[in-house]
Amino acid sequence: MYVYQDYDQRLLDERVAQFRDQTQRYLAGELREEEFRPLRLQNGLYVQRYAPMLRIAVPYGMLSSPQLRMLAHVCREWDKGYCHVSTRQNIQFNWPAVEDVPDILAALASVQMHGIQTSGNCIRNTTTDEFAGVNPKEIEDPRPWCELIRQWSTFNPEFAYLPRKFKIAVNAVPDEDPALIGVHDIGVQIVKNTAGETGFQVWVGGGLGRTPMTGELIGEYVPWQDLLAYLEAVLRVYNKYGIRDNKYKARVKIIVKAMGAEKFRSLTEREFADLQGGPMTLTTAEVERMRACFPTPAYDAIADMPAALQEALASNKAFSRWYHTNTRSHKQSGYRAVTLSLKKTGRAPGDITDEELDTVAELSDRYSFGEIRNTHQQNMVLGDVRQDQLFEVWQALDAMGLATPNFKLLTDIVACPGGDFCSLANAKSIPIAEAIQRRFDDLDYLHDIGELDINISGCMNACGHHHIGHIGILGVDKKGREFYQVTLGGRGDKISRIGDKMGPSFDTDEVADVIEKVVNLYVEQRLDGELFIDTYERIGMQPFKERVYDSAN
Repeated sequence: MYVYQDYDQRLLDERVAQFRDQTQRYLAGELREEEFRPLRLQNGLYVQRYAPMLRIAVPYGMLSSPQLRMLAHVCREWDKGYCHVSTRQNIQFNWPAVEDVPDILAALASVQMHGIQTSGNCIRNTTTDEFAGVNPKEIEDPRPWCELIRQWSTFNPEFAYLPRKFKIAVNAVPDEDPALIGVHDIGVQIVKNTAGETGFQVWVGGGLGRTPMTGELIGEYVPWQDLLAYLEAVLRVYNKYGIRDNKYKARVKIIVKAMGAEKFRSLTEREFADLQGGPMTLTTAEVERMRACFPTPAYDAIADMPAALQEALASNKAFSRWYHTNTRSHKQSGYRAVTLSLKKTGRAPGDITDEELDTVAELSDRYSFGEIRNTHQQNMVLGDVRQDQLFEVWQALDAMGLATPNFKLLTDIVACPGGDFCSLANAKSIPIAEAIQRRFDDLDYLHDIGELDINISGCMNACGHHHIGHIGILGVDKKGREFYQVTLGGRGDKISRIGDKMGPSFDTDEVADVIEKVVNLYVEQRLDGELFIDTYERIGMQPFKERVYDSAN
């Protein structure tokens, strides 16, 4: 992973000192709330329902073991003993005191972490596939390109006051979309031309929230040398034409939709013509320097399916189930990538305690070259585990409650913090997730159902990505009461698709019943080998709608 140079660290330390002074002035009454607000947001500090929330950037989801241990320290020293993995691969603290935030940021800066550009109308955390670098399907490792984008976008004055927040994702897997580029302001797809040279497709105008949309292909093939120049051209068009007096119409997706993809492409190409060949042109030396930050680990020479693994799989059913669900294939023979489930029933999706963070750091040092990854699904990943050590890893994770074998299954629910924490939420998310998990507590049945994404958001801001869940659940307010709207058929795994609304919303106590009826109909209607999303795309909404609403009468 990228390691800060002296100037990186100096810049970060100076930023912490600056914010410490700003915070002290605010607490002394020398800065009004409206003056302090943009300053705190620039450092990732929000005011939530019951306490401040501090969001910490985790570029492309990568963490080192020292960073995990520092996060654990912050949880113990300044929070309530846990933190939260967000759907953008970041870390959030839900209970810091404002006066403690400068000390928290100083501690995090010592391990090259910060909250810069995790809020505000700027370019946010650049994300990618959590299996980047080890995914055998990828064209090449996307992380060096993510880091180039991160460095270009951080503290860039041209992007400090965009019309609205802006999100970029990079994908390197053909015919799949583990990075969800279709629903980002800019989605970057790594491709190869006929000569085998690296280039990029650039998609613009995706996003969820109040008006969910999928992106349009604006740049059909951008040579690698021109990546940053082309992205800057897109941002210049957005800065010129973006709406600044209505935040609900300020995202780039609204501009692309209003003017049409062809005109947006034409304007982008005009800006790009002025930038191409200029200072932002990438060189071979710069790209190789960045690739050197992501070296291939010192893998041992091990054959796939060693005897120790075969014996453990044959003798232990619980381990075998976890292996087939929570581990996946790896570029390197003899290794697997391991998903740590933060979705045990009774746990808020994405939460992890200080003790668990320390133990995961120890496991990453012992078994995975000292690195860990956060995922879009609010889990964590050990990317490089030897197959003959998988049983040991499983035992350690199982003892912590982090080995629930439900990766990509129905109870691997994605959920925002909702009304339990967020001041924007219309309804709670965490209790709904738990009610569904408790309803589907039979592991054999879960595995029979197969892959099924359930995503829950407490409001239209869609932090839980409900629009692209196979089953999406949105909290809505009806005269002061919490209700939930259900969508079906969303997906973000291939070509992103926004889910279809089922109909009138449901009371809190009805949601688990509704999900059960939907799943039961799927099980009745599926053909051999069909997943839920396949069945839905074959038979459509009407049968599900009839089952849910007719049986409710």
